[in-house]
Parts: sequence; structure tokens; C-alpha cells
Amino acid sequence: MTPLAGLTVLTLEQAVAAPFLSCKLADAGARVIKVERAEGDFARGYDDYAKGMSSYFVWLNRGKESLVADIKNRDDAALLHRILARADVFIQNLAPGAAARAGFGSAALRERYPRLITVDISGYGEDGEYASMKAYDLLVQAETALAAVSGRPEGPGRVGASVCDIACGMGGYAAVLEALIQRGITGKGTGIAVSLFDGMADWMNVPLLTYEGTGRAPPRVGLAHPSIAPYGVFRLADGGQVLISIQNEREWVNFCRGVMLDEGFASNPLFATNVLRVRNRPALEDEVGRVFGSLDRAGITARLNAAGTAFGFVNEVADFAKHPALRRITVATPGGEVAYAAPPARWAEGIRSYGAVPAIGQHGDRIRAEFAG
Repeated sequence: MTPLAGLTVLTLEQAVAAPFLSCKLADAGARVIKVERAEGDFARGYDDYAKGMSSYFVWLNRGKESLVADIKNRDDAALLHRILARADVFIQNLAPGAAARAGFGSAALRERYPRLITVDISGYGEDGEYASMKAYDLLVQAETALAAVSGRPEGPGRVGASVCDIACGMGGYAAVLEALIQRGITGKGTGIAVSLFDGMADWMNVPLLTYEGTGRAPPRVGLAHPSIAPYGVFRLADGGQVLISIQNEREWVNFCRGVMLDEGFASNPLFATNVLRVRNRPALEDEVGRVFGSLDRAGITARLNAAGTAFGFVNEVADFAKHPALRRITVATPGGEVAYAAPPARWAEGIRSYGAVPAIGQHGDRIRAEFAG
């Protein structure tokens, strides 16, 4: 039996953050009823890479039921309220104020249905001068300065996954689980609000504290670390790239002995401590790069393993697709089965099964009959 079996979630959602949250609830066994417009969640149209469906939609909407409804239509609104009367969680990420104007404001819903847990997802929170701003992942990467600390020294860079959406969805999921535990004690639901900005702001605390403690933001260093060296990427003789990480002085000594083949290099006055190595990074990387540039993948792998140095190869997506550590799940979609990366948690009870990705309105007739007035 899955942990959330028997719970019902009603969600007015689109794009990424809210669907990420509700997908996790569906994975845990909750019944998730996804309300869509007649044209569907606009994320359905992002691309057609997954058997003719959007890669985003296939990733985030497994195991849900799709109901086409218009919250401004009196009969449809009444249907949604009948569902809410029996639901445990309500999620919405509509435009600011849209849910409340249609009679689905969270505070009013909790007053009407005291055991209901409500989740409002927004770009920048419920109040303040940014509350009415439209917010998408890349915009929030820019606003939170994530882009400013990402990329190469030449300029800011986009993180190549929807990290602001994901951070928001993860935070919301954790809060819902806490609220369910709380409701089990008090018998009452609660309201949760989470935003893309707040989700990423939490992740940005180290750059924030660095700036406020030193007056300087962490520099953009590409595939390197702003405060540890050597911690970066080096090119090999066969054209490959390997990224290494030295975390302490013991590892530095072992690296010099086993990879540089020069134990005395560890006490070089330019590189004897991490502070000195960071200060003299260009000279250090020249020396390390010379050794790495003389070795191919097999040769550097042998030396790094022998020295106990942490490393990883800079893979392309094609390499990731066949990575030996990649676990996949297979999910049914209207276009056929799609295999993609599995959720991170592994359960001692065994592998979970995952529901299908719904077609637009696929479950509408059944849901309307079940919750008929």
C-alpha cells in the first residue's frame, strides 16, 4: 500500500511547479484530479519529443486524472466544490487573484471545508510590489541572482534545468506532507503558500551570505568552485574532460602523490593550503592541466581512483542517457510507453508502479458521474 492511498487532491495547475508537487503526491498513491482548460495545460504544447507529447508534460503528469472544466462556469464550479467537499488537498497556480475571483480562494475554501489543505503557488508571493508579476523559471533565475553566479566569467548563464520551478514544487511537497501530519493530530487543514522566488532564494543563501559577509558576490567560474582549488575541469589527451574535487589537505597530499606523481608538490609554497591554491589558481591549473593533458580517460581514471580523488567526466546528454547509474521508469502515455529517469527515492519494499499520463479530459465523464449533484 502506498503512503497516501485514499487521499484526494484537486489541482488547478499548469506548467511545472504545481504539476511537480502534485506528481509527487500521485507517486505516493494520492488520487490527483487535474483540472484543465479545453485546450489543456499549456505545458502540453512545449514540445513533442516524448512519443508526440511534451517532454515536460510526460515527466510531471503521470498517475493523474484529467478533467476539463471551466471554473467560471457555474455548473463546473459546483462540480469542483463537490469534489473539494471530499478532497484532502487543493493546489492552484493560476494568475494572482484568479482563483479567489472565481470562488476558489484558499481562506474561503478552508472555512467551508475545515479539513482541507490548500496550496497557493505563485511567482513572487502573495503581496508586495512583485505579487502581480508573471514569473517563469528563467525570469526567476535572473531575479534571484542565480544566473549571476552561474555560467562563465564572460557573463551570466542559465541553469539548464527548471530549477526554480523544481525548488518551489519540492518545497510545496514537503509542506503538504507536514500539513497532513499536522492534520492527523489536530483534525484541521491549513494553508500553504510557496513561490518560485522563495524556493530559489533558499537555495541562494550561500551566495547571499558570502556577499553580505565579504561585500563580494561569488565569481562566475564556469566548471570550477569559487572557494576551493583544485576543483574544476581539465582536458585530457583524447579530448575528453574530467572534473576533479579536492576537499581537504589529506586529499591534496594524496592527489599530489598519486596523480601528479610528485608528493613534494603538495608543499609547494604557492599551493600548500587551499587559501593559497585559490589565490594562485591560474598557476595551479597550469601545472595540473599539464599532467592531465598527457593522459587519456583510462589513464586518468586509474590514477584518480588510486589516489582516492573525487572526479566525474563532463558528459553530454547522450552519455547521460546510457550512464550506468541511470535508473528509469516506464510510463504509459497516449502516444505509447516512455522511459525516463526514475524518482530519486528507493524503497525497501521494492519498486513502485507509476500511473499513466492522461489525455486531455480523459477521465471527465467518470469524474462527473462520480461527483454528480
